[in-house]
Amino acid sequence: MKTLAILLAALPLSACISFGAEPPPSLLTLTSAAAVPVGQTQSSGAAQTITISVPSTPQELSVARVPVRSTDTSIAYVKDAQWVEPPARLFARLLADTMTTRTGRVVLSGRQSNVDPGALLSGELRSFGFEAATSEAVVTYDGALLRKDATAFEKRRFEARVPVTAIDAANAGVALNQAANQVAAEVADWVGR
Repeated sequence: MKTLAILLAALPLSACISFGAEPPPSLLTLTSAAAVPVGQTQSSGAAQTITISVPSTPQELSVARVPVRSTDTSIAYVKDAQWVEPPARLFARLLADTMTTRTGRVVLSGRQSNVDPGALLSGELRSFGFEAATSEAVVTYDGALLRKDATAFEKRRFEARVPVTAIDAANAGVALNQAANQVAAEVADWVGR
């Protein structure tokens, strides 16, 4: 009888317990405008190699949500807009596909680069969200390139801005994908020169 009373008392509490927020109806991802053809064989013996590191990010981009800068000192997030994984990893893969198709270089993983790392591209993804004041999707990447056999890094900032009619979940993926592809193409052209 005592056990039954405890269970009945706990029953109303079970309706109050939540183990996380409801996920949005769909998750966002990036798609490369310069996709690598299926079945294409690459050889590090016939082409230059490059290792692309996942960019570092500020805390606002370390989450799966899409940030909106409402002022220089405040950040909100787009309602119902979430990435399928952290934006830095999505952007690194987009860079790899774009680098392969635009430069012909063989993009190596961290483990593969132990044999012959070739060039090394690292950097910081500084912006990957929206600016409320200008109604734009903004992607800013600070690239650091160590060319093969070089003794010094080259650094360069890349930025793309795509205007949007509304800052919402429907526009987030499309606008940020377009801006990310523009930045990736500019990075590839810089590396490939």
